[in-house]
Amino acid sequence: MGDHSSIFIGGANRDIELALKLANRHGLIAGATGTGKTVSLQILAEGFSAAGVPVFCADIKGDLAGLAMPGEPKDFLDKRAQTIGFADRYTYEAFPVAFWDVFGSQGHPVRTTLSEMGPLLLSRLLELNDTQEGVLNVAFELADDNGLLLLDLKDLQALLTHLADRASELSKLYGFVSKASIGAIQRRLLVLERQGAEHFFGEPALDIRDLLRVAPDGRGLINVLAADKLMQAPRLYATFLLWLLSELFEELPEVGDPKKPKLVFFFDEAHLLFNDAPKALIEMVERVVRLIRSKGVGVYFVTQNPMDLPDTVLAQLGNRVQHALRAFTPRDQKAVRAAAETFRPNPDLDTERVLQELGVGEALVSTLEGKGIPSVVERTLIRPPSSRLGPITEAERRAVIQANAAFGLYERVKDRKSAYEILAQRADETSRLEQRQRGLEEKTWRDEGVPRRTRSGFQLPDFGRDDRSRPESIAQKGQRRRSRDTALEAGLKSAARSFGSSLGRALVRGLMGSLKRGK
Repeated sequence: MGDHSSIFIGGANRDIELALKLANRHGLIAGATGTGKTVSLQILAEGFSAAGVPVFCADIKGDLAGLAMPGEPKDFLDKRAQTIGFADRYTYEAFPVAFWDVFGSQGHPVRTTLSEMGPLLLSRLLELNDTQEGVLNVAFELADDNGLLLLDLKDLQALLTHLADRASELSKLYGFVSKASIGAIQRRLLVLERQGAEHFFGEPALDIRDLLRVAPDGRGLINVLAADKLMQAPRLYATFLLWLLSELFEELPEVGDPKKPKLVFFFDEAHLLFNDAPKALIEMVERVVRLIRSKGVGVYFVTQNPMDLPDTVLAQLGNRVQHALRAFTPRDQKAVRAAAETFRPNPDLDTERVLQELGVGEALVSTLEGKGIPSVVERTLIRPPSSRLGPITEAERRAVIQANAAFGLYERVKDRKSAYEILAQRADETSRLEQRQRGLEEKTWRDEGVPRRTRSGFQLPDFGRDDRSRPESIAQKGQRRRSRDTALEAGLKSAARSFGSSLGRALVRGLMGSLKRGK
């Protein structure tokens, strides 16, 4: 891998390399299906790891798992190495790999808490409108004000139910809270839960430092996220990756332009980030990509067509590996032309024509050099990978997982006392207090001769037909009691009417009952 100041990509009229000091200027790997994008991602991941740079990549098809195993000698690989002058450096070797999985079946579980996700990213994930997003922000603010931890989905569901019960009261403190909006959020959460999000939200949450580890031999850890099932929930996939970038941006210190990146991110199937994405989400991706460079993090998008990415994001990608594009429709022809025009021209190369003629394992490559100026585009044979081409067995995967230093840290779910448990406890205490208060009120009614309710309705005391024989009519007794109400009792009654919660009403009723019994 050379002197580790650059990564060897492949051969053309000269060696094509990626300078490590400019690798955090981000990049793009693009090309039609079957043209070699995954192998390009694989050899870049190997190069970064060999240079001591940790890597994070999403494994859509299972092919990237082969990074954990040494490659097998094959004639066509050896021939490619010989053709590009790489034979004397070409070896078959495995790389240090950590497998991760949101669902916890093919790697260490990846989790975050709702508090760490925050209402903004969660709103994007749920595709909420402005009003619903405002209500979700109120819920998070209410949780902060009352010391309620939001860790998993049941915490948020319990908080939203609590918010709906006190909507009128809390609207005066936080602004209008619509019960209809709360219902819409709850329905979206249910859909998200059915996509498997209950595995993603919870504890223990992923410690970002576990993605930045270096193996004992000095090579960077390659973190491979199993994403085959995650792809079936594209919005969850997109938001997870964006959350991870946001966490890195917040946690890592400013380093400017280091000699090599602190971490390199590969977004495979990057178009999923932007398909039908709201403008606010695209702006957030653009902002994170633009600013995270100063943290020493490089971001590489892998997609079929450069036009899959917004222009604002595409403009940030200085290092480019463009595999073949096919032009079967007018839109395809436009995409080929646009891709060709993004490269610095090579007078010896008809870029647009060559882009449609490239074979498997070939690419047009332009990397940043000097003071960050793109190199002239070159037709390049991509070097063969040192690790295995293709997937690994379940036994091999399990052995790698168990040998990782992170094994045992995330496998067992923690469920500490949070919003769900606290609100459930409060509701239970309130219910018991109300039941006890109702029992005291019924006893008072019986002692004072007030009609009590039976299964068949109200049953009145038998005073006879002649009201004059009654020691005092119920109406007269009520009138006499009302006339004896003190100012304090009147104030307490008023407070009971305006107090928003059932617990408040029960407490006020208890105080009034104590005053009456004292008399």
